[in-house]
Amino acid sequence: MAQSTEARSQAPRLGAWAEGSSVRWRVWAPGHKGVDVVLYDAEDRVLRKVPLTPEADGCFGGALPDLAEGTRYKLSVDGGDPFPDPWSRSQPQGVHGPSEVVGSDHGWTDSHWKGPDPQALVIYEVHVGTATPEGTFEAFIPKLAHLRELGVNTLELLPVASFPGARNWGYDGVDLFAPQATYGGPRGLRRLIDAAHAHGIAVLIDAVYNHFGPDGNYLRAYSPHYFTGKHHTPWGDAVNYDSEGSRFVRSLVLSNVEMWIRDYHADGLRLDAAHAIVDDGQPHLLAEIVERAHAASASGRRVVVIAEDERNERKLVTPASEGGYGLDGVWADDLHHQLRRAFAGDHEGYYQDYTGSAEDLAATLRQGWFYTGQKSRNLGHARGTDPKGLGPWHFVHCIQNHDQVGNRPFGNRLSEDVSPAAYRAMSTLLLMSPFTPLLFMGQEWNARTPFLYFTDHNAELGKLVTEGRRKEFAGFSRFKGEEVPDPQARDTFTRSTLDWGELDNAEAAGVHTLYKELLRLRATEPVLTSRQGTHDARALGPDAFVLERRAEGDTLLIVVNLKGSLMHTLNPRASAGIVMWSENPRYGGTVAASPLTGNVLHLDGPSAAVVKLRE
Repeated sequence: MAQSTEARSQAPRLGAWAEGSSVRWRVWAPGHKGVDVVLYDAEDRVLRKVPLTPEADGCFGGALPDLAEGTRYKLSVDGGDPFPDPWSRSQPQGVHGPSEVVGSDHGWTDSHWKGPDPQALVIYEVHVGTATPEGTFEAFIPKLAHLRELGVNTLELLPVASFPGARNWGYDGVDLFAPQATYGGPRGLRRLIDAAHAHGIAVLIDAVYNHFGPDGNYLRAYSPHYFTGKHHTPWGDAVNYDSEGSRFVRSLVLSNVEMWIRDYHADGLRLDAAHAIVDDGQPHLLAEIVERAHAASASGRRVVVIAEDERNERKLVTPASEGGYGLDGVWADDLHHQLRRAFAGDHEGYYQDYTGSAEDLAATLRQGWFYTGQKSRNLGHARGTDPKGLGPWHFVHCIQNHDQVGNRPFGNRLSEDVSPAAYRAMSTLLLMSPFTPLLFMGQEWNARTPFLYFTDHNAELGKLVTEGRRKEFAGFSRFKGEEVPDPQARDTFTRSTLDWGELDNAEAAGVHTLYKELLRLRATEPVLTSRQGTHDARALGPDAFVLERRAEGDTLLIVVNLKGSLMHTLNPRASAGIVMWSENPRYGGTVAASPLTGNVLHLDGPSAAVVKLRE
């Protein structure tokens, strides 16, 4: 039976916050006899220890006078070693150091900002630590003008919650409320978001609610109920969202959602591996995340919530009023996989589920995802649901992202595995489709810097991570005989730093021009911007397909040739005009003449063309 939101998720405020000239603490530590606040100075020396008072529901609380923001502390349970606060808003010395009391004041300049349009997102995925040589929030601010001129309107930050060490993708986070200190902490993140809004760019936070990292994770020191053996995930016991004590754990997540939107002015969230957020109760945590995110927004500012979810599950984006969870979008990786199979030849692992044929690519484009209930050979069971009736903007498509680059053993960009012509063709399809496009940082100039898997764990855990990483790829035939880079090595991290200087070479400049012109077309062409537009896709023989966009009485054809030569005759009753072709020399191609002669389109090798028809 469904419970009310209050019954499942409401809990008293936890953590530490300033109240006038005092600081108040509240800690959830059920089953324990006492909790002390241990105060520290700036040199990490203990100043004093103060006991908190037992409260209802296994909490301990109290206020200490003559303290303010900047106060540093740890918490000691039952007289044991002091640990950081799991609800800490700041960890200036890392996940093992003292927590810090911080406020939400900033002096925001974005009162005009109305938030992103969920039906018109162009997402740019960024790892803060490798996006610039400095690797900080503030160092990325000068790059915002580049994104605006490119045509990007949404910046998606890989997880910024505090993780161990200085080098990590962010998915080993343990302090959900504390922006990573080496990135610039709370102040730096607020400055970046404020600056992004000034450039007309929304900011999404990649939030990880399916697990906590192993290093610096002190949750079990406070309560055994943060996790449950009822469910299991690839990371071990699941986070407890539906068993004893789950009310406080759900509150941890929902308070975090509120914080990003309210205190940092973030425009929404990307939920990592939502299929691993296990909740057998009602309402489901995902539905509550959406509800809480929208409620936290000020003055009706628009907020979007997008999930990474491998199930191809339509319920995720079905409105709550129709029995769904009400998310705005979902990562749909089937198109990426089909394109890699077609152009790069990938066939191991989950790629065995894809043919990359023109027929299957067209089916994926018609539907948004390919698997709608068929059996997956890789998984051994049926996958997917029928997406009929869902708006295409709900599907987030890419031709590369942090996972698809970084989860390859050598962090190879797409440019390492497909020809420049294929890259241009894939890019044209991505940006001309009706689906929400996601770009991985540097993609707009076909960056050559790898994005490797890197960590900065303690020596014992780091050794296990290195061994596990190399074992993971031992069974793949294409990687045999090569040693996978050590995630713990600093060089693995520094090699992943994006080289913006590449933009100065001619080949990169051509691709950059292609992206700018395609995104300008996406934003201005009535056929592409119409909310009443329709689309269809079909194969043009075994090695080519066409995506049709229709609106306002006009049709835009995006024709993609996989290989060989294509001669395609268009409707003789329509007036046809070439809009662009990917092999134009201005983009780095070698075909100076228009591929359209009369109503006949001629493409050779991997290439794409956009043609406008008017009957």
